[in-house]
Amino acid sequence: MPKNENFRPDDVDRRIIDLLDREGRLPMSELARAVGMSAPSVAERVRHLQESGVIRNFTIDVDARALGYQIQALVRIRPLPGKLHLVERLIQEEPHFIECDKVTGDDPFLARLVVRSVEELDDVLEGLSEHAVTSTAVVKGKSIVKRLPPL
Repeated sequence: MPKNENFRPDDVDRRIIDLLDREGRLPMSELARAVGMSAPSVAERVRHLQESGVIRNFTIDVDARALGYQIQALVRIRPLPGKLHLVERLIQEEPHFIECDKVTGDDPFLARLVVRSVEELDDVLEGLSEHAVTSTAVVKGKSIVKRLPPL
């Protein structure tokens, strides 16, 4: 969550955010050229975006398929009574889970995992079976690749 909930990016901030979203390693000189400002001014803008909590990290986007993970799945996870914290810890400790959200509804966890095979998927889910009920959907493709919210 942003440190300053009242922060509203202007057009230059929005352009900087968009450019960095596309290429997080863009040098300040190129970023400055793209927005028509000096590199020190753009660096100050980026610093302000970081301090305000708008930009949290500069990360990489890894293609799990290139690493051999041919199956990606979404798993709804419903812990058995009294097992919520145990199940949460099991999810956190299982490296095949690459994301997990706590959500409202009957299933308090919605997790994304990657595996190399159906057998590996079964093994991962088996690790939760004594403590939770799961419902799994294999991802066939993406209609929207991660994108920025409206700026």
